[in-house]
Amino acid sequence: MKQYQADIVVVAAGPAGLAAAVQAAENGARVIVCEKTAMTGGAANMGMGPLGIGTRYQRQEGKEITLEKAFNMFMEYTHYNVDARLVRRYFAQSADTLDWLEGMGVEFEGAFRYFPQSEATWHIVKTDKGIGPRAAAVMNKALYNRAVELGVHFLLKTPVQKILKEGPKVCGVLATDRDGEAVQIDCKAAIICTGGAGGNKQMILEETGYRHGEDLFSFAIPGLVGDGLRMAWEAGADHMPVRMEGAASVEGCEGLSASVSSVFYQPNLLVNWLGERVMNEEQASNSTFLHNVVSHQKDKICFSVLDRSIVEHYEKDGVDVRSLVRPNPDVSDFCDNMEKAREQGNTKLYQADSLRELAEKMGIDPERFEQTVTAYNGYCETGDTEFFKDKRFLLPIWKAPFYAARIRPSGYGTVGGIRINENCEACGPDFYPIPGLYAAGADACNIYDDSYMFLLPGNSMGFAINSGRIAGMSAAEYVSGKGLSKEE
Repeated sequence: MKQYQADIVVVAAGPAGLAAAVQAAENGARVIVCEKTAMTGGAANMGMGPLGIGTRYQRQEGKEITLEKAFNMFMEYTHYNVDARLVRRYFAQSADTLDWLEGMGVEFEGAFRYFPQSEATWHIVKTDKGIGPRAAAVMNKALYNRAVELGVHFLLKTPVQKILKEGPKVCGVLATDRDGEAVQIDCKAAIICTGGAGGNKQMILEETGYRHGEDLFSFAIPGLVGDGLRMAWEAGADHMPVRMEGAASVEGCEGLSASVSSVFYQPNLLVNWLGERVMNEEQASNSTFLHNVVSHQKDKICFSVLDRSIVEHYEKDGVDVRSLVRPNPDVSDFCDNMEKAREQGNTKLYQADSLRELAEKMGIDPERFEQTVTAYNGYCETGDTEFFKDKRFLLPIWKAPFYAARIRPSGYGTVGGIRINENCEACGPDFYPIPGLYAAGADACNIYDDSYMFLLPGNSMGFAINSGRIAGMSAAEYVSGKGLSKEE
C-alpha cells in the first residue's frame, strides 16, 4: 500500500475542489488532491463562468445588483427552505472571488443575463474564441496552475473510496491509484467535491424518482456517480435530499441545425398530451420553469406548436427571444432542417398540413387540440385571459404546414445530498459538524430547494467555486488548531 501524509485531502478536482485546494494552500495547509480521471476541471470545463454579486463589471455596465436584492430574491424564490447563512456568505464573497481569480490571470468578458428576465450575474470567462461553451476551462487551468505553484500535490486516476475516522475525527482517506494499488493518505481534514451523481441512473431513480433516458434527458457525465455522497453518508454526514438541477430540452434535434431547437424554444403555444395549454409560454425561456411544468404533465411531455406564418416571422425578423447560449437570431434554415428530419424518419419532430393531422402524429386528442388552438388564436386578437401572456408573443396558428416538437425534462446533473453549514463543514443529523469533514460544490449544494435559481445565472459554478473557497478556508483553520469543531 502506498502511503502519503497531508494536512488536507481534497476529493476530486473540479472547480470546487480546485478552489478548495488553492485557498487551503494559500492559508498554509499541505494539500493533496485525489482525482479519479486523468484531468482536472471536471464537467465544469464545458461551462462558461460563475455568478458574481456587486462586481465592478456590473457597476461599469450599469447592471449592478446589490447583495441585499440578490439575497432577498433568492430567499423568496426558495420560500426560505434553504440555509440563509450559507446563501448570504456565498453571495457576499462572490465579488471577491472574481478578484481572486483575476489575480491568477483569469479575465472576464463582463456580466451577462442568461435570458431577458434574469439578472446580469453571469460572469463569462474570457477566451480567444469569444463567448461560448468551454470558456470555464481557462479558469480551471488557472486554478490548477496556481495550486501547483503553491505546492499542492495532485494524484490523478486515483479515486477515493473511503473517509477514515479515528473516533469522531477524520484521520485519512483510502484510495486506489492508476495501477490498482491501494493508497492511504493520512490527513486531519478531507473536503468532498465529487460533483454529484448525474451519471448514476440508479441513484437518480432512488433519490429523485426520475428514470434517466425514459422521462429525464439530463447530462450524464461519466464518473459523476455519487461516490462522494456515499462516502460522506458513511462517515456520518446527514443524508439531505438529492435533486436534479432541472432544465428542459427539445427532443429530436441531434444532427440538425441549432435553428430547429431555437425555434421550438420560443414562446410558442405549449400543450400537453391532453391537447391543453399548460402555462404562460413567455416564461418558458426560464428553463427551470419549463422543466417544472413539463415534469408535472402526463408522461412528462409537452409539445411546442407553431405554423408557417410564425416561422416566416422568425425568418424575416429573427427569433423573438434570445439567450446567452442561443444568441443567434437567424433561423433561416429551419424549414430545410425540418425536411431533413422528415427524410431521416425523425419521430420526435412533427410536420403536417392540418392541425388534426399534427395532433394525430403527436398522439394527442385532435378535437381538444383544435379547440385549444381556436381559443389561443382568439387570445391573439383580444388578449390572453387564460395565462396572461404578453401580446408581443401572441402569434396565431393558422397557416400550413404546422410544426411541433416534444419538450422533455432535462438538466445538468444532481445537486445536494450532504448537509453543510455556512463554513462548509459536513454535519450529522444532529446538525453538529463532523470534525475534519467538509463538502463543497454539487455534492453539498442544498440551496435551491426544488428549483434551480436561473434568475441569478452562474449559480452552479458560482456555488462550486465559492463553497470550495469556504471549505478550503475552514479546513485550513481547523488543521492549524485555530478552528476547532463544536464537538471537540
